[in-house]
Amino acid sequence: MFRRKLSALDYHNPAGFNCRDETEFRNFIVWLEDQKIRHYKIEDRGNLRNIHSDDWPKSFEKYMKDVNCPFKIQERQETVDWLLGLAVRLEYGDNADKYKDSTPDGAKNTDNTAKNAEPLINLDVNNPDFKAGVMALANLLQIQRHDDYLVMLKAIRILVQERLTQDAIAKASQSKEGLPVALEKHILGFDTGDAVLNEAAQILRLLHIEELRELQTKINEAIVAVQAIIADPKTDHRLGKVGR
Repeated sequence: MFRRKLSALDYHNPAGFNCRDETEFRNFIVWLEDQKIRHYKIEDRGNLRNIHSDDWPKSFEKYMKDVNCPFKIQERQETVDWLLGLAVRLEYGDNADKYKDSTPDGAKNTDNTAKNAEPLINLDVNNPDFKAGVMALANLLQIQRHDDYLVMLKAIRILVQERLTQDAIAKASQSKEGLPVALEKHILGFDTGDAVLNEAAQILRLLHIEELRELQTKINEAIVAVQAIIADPKTDHRLGKVGR
């Protein structure tokens, strides 16, 4: 329950501390006041240090009031937790310069995870090796060249994700190969003034036509399915129900 705060305060036994053990508890309170809280002057800590005295509970109760602890002496766990919190705040105040630039372990792990997830975040785009590598990949995958190598790299990533994953390759292997098409036999109907753009427009038009054909096929299949239901002698489509 107190392990993290005890560790932060460099307590000698953070894992084994037992506040229910009376002797250990009293020694802990003395250590906390002497080393961390230091609310009393050294000469005023005598009664608190006398852990074998029968009056120690009264001295501790007075100490709780002096440090403005909101809990009663019977609420031992709550009292210990509150005193530890006070000690941590005081420790930080005394060593603010030491801790202000420190990073929690969780944050460090998060930063490392983010860096691992974004391996290109510190990439030197002006490195000749980087440019040569991107250009080689672009040529291999037949990707259009671009002045910005990061744009080319992004295009390579998209192509790899969409076309070269295991699922994409498996799907492509199942599809039937289409027949070669002679673009010159298909009239575009307009001229962009650029032969490359004209060819791209022809390809897009043919792809669009292919999509329309697939859509028409699905529509025909739907019509056939509806007709099969209507043709069922147990179906009265005028009543919108099946059977009698």
